[in-house]
Amino acid sequence: MNSASRRAMLAGSVGGLLTVATAAAQTDQPAPEPRRPGAGGTDPGPRNITLERQNPDLYVPPSTDHGTLPNLRFSFADAHMRLESGGWTRQITVRELGISKNIAGVNMRLNSGAVRELHWHKAAEWAFMLYGTARITAVDPKGRNFVDDVGVGDLWYFPSGVPHSIQGLGPDGCEFLLVFDDGEFDEDNTFLLSDWFKHTPTEVLAKNFGAPQSAFGHTPDPSQLYIFPAPLPGPLASDRIAGATPVPNSFSHRMMAQDPIRTRSGTVRITDSSNFPVSTTIAAALVEVEPGGMRELHWHPNTDEWQYYIQGKARMGVFAAAGQARTFDFMAGDVGYVPFATGHYIENTGSETLRFLEMFKSSYYADVSLNQWLALTPPELVEAHLHLDEAVMHVLRKTQAPVVPA
Repeated sequence: MNSASRRAMLAGSVGGLLTVATAAAQTDQPAPEPRRPGAGGTDPGPRNITLERQNPDLYVPPSTDHGTLPNLRFSFADAHMRLESGGWTRQITVRELGISKNIAGVNMRLNSGAVRELHWHKAAEWAFMLYGTARITAVDPKGRNFVDDVGVGDLWYFPSGVPHSIQGLGPDGCEFLLVFDDGEFDEDNTFLLSDWFKHTPTEVLAKNFGAPQSAFGHTPDPSQLYIFPAPLPGPLASDRIAGATPVPNSFSHRMMAQDPIRTRSGTVRITDSSNFPVSTTIAAALVEVEPGGMRELHWHPNTDEWQYYIQGKARMGVFAAAGQARTFDFMAGDVGYVPFATGHYIENTGSETLRFLEMFKSSYYADVSLNQWLALTPPELVEAHLHLDEAVMHVLRKTQAPVVPA
């Protein structure tokens, strides 16, 4: 090795060490190292200590982790942000989270007055309001009308093919999560009203609407309208169309008005077609876990689970067939995924209430509790499998407690 090459290598090494030292100095704690008793070693770098701290169970996996399960986590913070004149949007689809074949998600912000252009798409759309207020409109295939105002914790659901719009209201617009029942969904591939007008001859438009041809041909370019500013609408009553027939089942739902399942350590609110009849392809649960609590060991017998973390910090352990197991860490804005029938738990690892959504491509919500299963199985059979202490056998619960300690 010549002296110039050696100096370059040493400079790179020193630079790497300085980067680690500088990053470690920014906190009161030393930089983490990928080791536990009897395994691992130091990590001289290069390193991204910020991410290592955010994902401690990837950097130093529990000794119970085993095998090569696929990635089950992706953050909206790592998703491309599309900036528009009236707000922004970003998405997590099968392209970002390869395991997610059934569900895609979009995070969207509309400024006060801004409109998500009138449009429709092939996938059904489920939404959870995260911030502010919005006005939503839709018309179903039978020409029945819908308009409503929604706020934090409210839901909406538009079946596939139903045209709709969303507008941010005062004083500061809104932010929401959209969930689509197709992992291949792409927010850039929707049917836009302006796009159709721009690609239809004006004489055809004139014939269709019974108006002079000169009245058409002035539609702005669709790139200007995807999310665009508009005047704030008046009161909700002013947007109700006189003489219109309302949809028989509301496209909106007040999830926070539901009486939740309560335990000592948290709550669960379940919304599916049983209490939100129009939502035939998406079921959901809003889970709140207090510090020290945990979403119990369980699995879902009907479909995969797509998660969105709203608040707090969590770790999720997943168990698949053939002894495969992995552990992931989450914080607000992250998306998690649990393959069909895979056992898992979600533990609050922070100091504040953990809040997250469980989403399913299904008309109904279903889960199987490990605790309840064992409690309802002959105890001699359970003992023969697990050699559990008698004290454990006595505390098994015959009824579900989705958040423990119960």
